[in-house]
Parts: sequence; C-alpha cells; structure tokens
Amino acid sequence: MKLSTPGDSPSLNADADRLADFVLFTQRSCILNLSNSLNKGNVSFPQFFLLAYLASEEYLTMSDIAKKMGHSTAAATGLVDRLEKLGYVERVHAAEDRRKIMVRITQKGVELVSTMRKEIAKDLAGVLSEMDEDQAEAVEHTKRALKSRERA
Repeated sequence: MKLSTPGDSPSLNADADRLADFVLFTQRSCILNLSNSLNKGNVSFPQFFLLAYLASEEYLTMSDIAKKMGHSTAAATGLVDRLEKLGYVERVHAAEDRRKIMVRITQKGVELVSTMRKEIAKDLAGVLSEMDEDQAEAVEHTKRALKSRERA
C-alpha cells in the first residue's frame, strides 16, 4: 500500500480510512484478549492504561495522572486507590516536599504490563505476518509519524 502525499486529498482520505479500519480491527482483536486477561486480575482498561503510563515513568504526580488520563484529580485518585489495594502501584512522598504525593508502579504492576504487552505483540505479530512488504512498510511509516506527533 503506497501512502498518498498531503496534496492528494481524496487518496489521502482513502489511506486514512484504510488505516482507521486497521486500527479498529487490531484494537478490537487486542482488546478482546486483553479484556480476558485483565479480568483475571480485576483490572479495568483505564487502570491498565494508567499502569502502562507508570511503567514508562519513574513516577507520576496525581495531577500528572489526571492530565494523562483526561480525568479530574478526584477520579485519578480513585484509579490509584484501587490499583494500590491490588498491589500494582504505591504512593510515596516527594523528598523535597512531603506534601507532594508521587505514584509509582510496583514490580507486580510491571509484571502485569509486561505480560499484557507480550500478549498484544503476539496478536499483532499474527496480523503483521499476513501483510505484504508494502503494507508492512506503510504500518512502520505510520508508527513513526504517530511517534513524532506524540513528541510534539
């Protein structure tokens, strides 16, 4: 699949539609498998997504969590409370200001994220193995473009 250039609007929209279909298909496939695994650990999708954020950071403040999750601080506190009770995260006080609460993932949380990531990778490997070289190249190009937008 050759991607269109920005000046080629109808074709670009067609590419975007095909990519949206791919995202929805892979998301549906991964989420179904993810759902079964997360239910065993009594973890919701928002809780898992928070764990995934925490797995890539040393810690997050409650306001950082609220911002990343698109929630109020009160809702973020509820997510953290539940994950803390399950042993997936812990709260610690900041060294420079004991009033500031930092949330970090525990080893148990890291292991859950790692297991789920492996399951997602396995599902995606199955999808990717059925692609031809052009399709795989288009997926890689899209991944790089999305990562560059994420950094901006």
